[in-house]
Amino acid sequence: MENESDNKIARLFLWYGLAFVVLLIDQVTKQWISATLSYGSKMVFTSFFEFTLLHNTGAAFSLLSDAGGWQRYFFGIIASAISVFLIVWIWRLPKEERWLACALSLILGGAVGNLYDRLLYGYVIDFIAVHYKQFYFPAFNVADSSICLGAFMMIVDVFRNPHKR
Repeated sequence: MENESDNKIARLFLWYGLAFVVLLIDQVTKQWISATLSYGSKMVFTSFFEFTLLHNTGAAFSLLSDAGGWQRYFFGIIASAISVFLIVWIWRLPKEERWLACALSLILGGAVGNLYDRLLYGYVIDFIAVHYKQFYFPAFNVADSSICLGAFMMIVDVFRNPHKR
């Protein structure tokens, strides 16, 4: 029984560790870009890719960014609840569910990264900008990328394992 318990702890360390690495990379890149660029200035890499320091007080695609301030707490509560839910979900996953555990860990790390920004600053630091001519995709960050990758992996999991509930 002790070996099974040790294995679970090792698995949890792996998955929570992955979430922590995502959080760390997210925060390091945000701090670096904040120290390197002034708000709205650009670091151009190609004709379609650049870093631009922006602050998003809303949710995805700046949803509710001009709502007057209450959204900071609203999104903070939602992100906190989702993070707790993900922690418990990862805890309860059977050891065979490595793909799903990885997906949930990526989402958890990204959610906590953006939650940290929201609680500390009142906004999320975005800086990755992709565009074609004058058509810009909304700026994003490492946490957003991690959340999207994790969500994509969950969708793939549904198609890989249609028999799961």
